[in-house]
Amino acid sequence: MSTAILTGPPVAGSPLEADLRTLGFDVRTANDPTAAAELINAVPAGERVAVVDPRFVGHLHALRLALTDPRFPAAAVPGALTAQPAARAALTRAVGRIPVGAGTAHLTDVLTDTLTESLDRDEAGLHRVELGSLVATVALTPAQREDAREAVAAVDDEAVRLRTAVKSRDGFFTTYAISPYSRYLARWCARRGLTPNQVTTASLLTALIAAGCAATGTRGGFVAAGFLLLFSFVLDCTDGQLARYSLQYSTMGAWLDATFDRAKEYAYYAGLALGAARGGDDVWALALGAMVLMTCRHVVDFSFNEANHDATANTSPTAALSGKLDSVGWTVWVRRMIVLPIGERWAMIAVLTALTTPRIVFYALLIGCALAACYTTAGRVLRSLTRRARRTDRAARALADLADSGPLAELIARGARGRGRTGSFLAPVMAFLSAAVLLVWVIFESDPASWLTVGIAFCSALLAGAAVARPLKGALDWLVPPFFRAGEYFTILVLAARADVPGALPAAFGLVAAVAYHHYDTVYRIRGGTGAPPRWLVRATGGHEGRVLVVTVLAAALSPSGFTIALTALAVALALLVLIESIRFWVSSQAPAVHDEGEPA
Repeated sequence: MSTAILTGPPVAGSPLEADLRTLGFDVRTANDPTAAAELINAVPAGERVAVVDPRFVGHLHALRLALTDPRFPAAAVPGALTAQPAARAALTRAVGRIPVGAGTAHLTDVLTDTLTESLDRDEAGLHRVELGSLVATVALTPAQREDAREAVAAVDDEAVRLRTAVKSRDGFFTTYAISPYSRYLARWCARRGLTPNQVTTASLLTALIAAGCAATGTRGGFVAAGFLLLFSFVLDCTDGQLARYSLQYSTMGAWLDATFDRAKEYAYYAGLALGAARGGDDVWALALGAMVLMTCRHVVDFSFNEANHDATANTSPTAALSGKLDSVGWTVWVRRMIVLPIGERWAMIAVLTALTTPRIVFYALLIGCALAACYTTAGRVLRSLTRRARRTDRAARALADLADSGPLAELIARGARGRGRTGSFLAPVMAFLSAAVLLVWVIFESDPASWLTVGIAFCSALLAGAAVARPLKGALDWLVPPFFRAGEYFTILVLAARADVPGALPAAFGLVAAVAYHHYDTVYRIRGGTGAPPRWLVRATGGHEGRVLVVTVLAAALSPSGFTIALTALAVALALLVLIESIRFWVSSQAPAVHDEGEPA
């Protein structure tokens, strides 16, 4: 339940009370700050409270943005403010500080503005809503009220609400082929009481059905899979638009939105591989390669962004050039399409699935994603080398968490601490060698399933520990986590492929999918400001170097068929471990209400 307190001179015939009740508020009135303070204190501590001036004139959506958005402890527009439980104490203090009596009219005439300024000074997490073309004002005279009403009538707030429901920065395909109608689907869902979580779940189920259709291996199945994948993407856009349209942000929604996109895409890869196998074509290596490449691409994005999230003196001529290019319309769309964001990628997959074969789908996907990865990584390396930036301890901690180092790397890092210089290129060089030495060996060695490979993997772990021995504050230290991911994932892929027995690659696909989920989960926890998963979970999963050692030991100690069984068991055990902990966290009160409004994935 939420309570709105109207405090100020009453206005006859105002629709304000009706608007507040439409937004779900229980409306009460107070004649002065003292009465307002009493009403605020009477509202239970766990409820939201709003303070609104009866002379408020503005759009209903302006009130909605100020009073019902769950992401901010406190929010305000001229004439209206709200405080959630986290900011209630600050609001009570603000009301208590307002003097009553002669000479205080300048503080109490527009009480909401005074309280807003006080909350801002109190650093209570106040969010001042950007109104754009919407109107929100306190009309002190009849003439002002008439002018404000005319300004309100001149702007269709429903059109604004629909427009702002669409993500401000999106890909070309999503912007021009999906959003023009998916926003209306979002409104249709809102008017029928559907929640974003329900739409997200429907999108997942649709993608899983698409994967099942692809797994049939028939032309009709592939055509149906393509159409269903596109419809799943429409729903995927709709859930975020519904959340923005109706301001239904939630911790559960954050978790679902953050993880289901990858689950849908990788399940679809598996469906294509199963369908190809029914037709006599084994493309599991291509499917796993596509998943590895996609995940490594995302890790590059995440690591670079975290390294520079709060860097100081963060300037670069390359970044300046990029900013200039963003001012030219067509270059913006070309650059967004080059990176093959989710809209373009899923459209390509859907069309190729319907018209060609799974092998061609994966070839196109691998080529497109490889080019996109080269483009984005090269640009970020160039920016890092040319910018003068001082990375913070927080950024170094985030990169260390993304590195996912286990007990062995931690032990080695403690032994190597104090050697080398923070800010040099030593860390990325060590990380690169850690991945490259092992990969070159398992690719070119005639029999990689040997104890010698285990020894090489141990040497790789030594290099990995040396890479994280110092705080990751160097210009290119954000490359450390991507190098670790590539080394781990591709090692599993190559060992499974060279086992050359049925089932090895599907088992490896499941293992990499479980580990990748753990890494995505780590990213979104860090983005939400709650830190990485608990250390016990990282140690229990072995860290990247521990998992590689386990896989190489299994390959050396077991027959190819036994290796396949062991990979399957390891995949199941890791999946259960990381999923249970992830679900526990994201449904708990610790979880942040994070919604991705940045680059399309």
